Amino acid sequence: MTVEFNHTIVFTHDQGAGARFLADVLGLPEPTRFGPFDVVTVAHGASLDFMTTSDRITPQHYAFLISEDEFDAVDQRLAERNVATYADPQRTTKGINTRDGGRGMYFDSPEGHILEVITRPYGSGG
Repeated sequence: MTVEFNHTIVFTHDQGAGARFLADVLGLPEPTRFGPFDVVTVAHGASLDFMTTSDRITPQHYAFLISEDEFDAVDQRLAERNVATYADPQRTTKGINTRDGGRGMYFDSPEGHILEVITRPYGSGG
């Protein structure tokens, strides 16, 4: 049996703004609408389905594997938006990391989720 990740719901106080932020920063197509969700689709058809809630948001962690060129573009888009980037998930060291011979960085979404981009999967060596 093959198991493939399909989607997750991302709770936010403004689903349009949250979905647009992620799509813009990652250089993805405009979010689409499906039922009550604003949907950001990533590779292999997996999606992050943004949904507005009035409840307190519990920060979640979402990591994205991207190419070196895409990493440079994401870094530039974050700098243009004055979004701080960190080398660690605790967000204690500013900048990027070079784990496994690639690059990675963490940053916060507008609703406080911890987003991460990496160019090499963890444990891949280097």
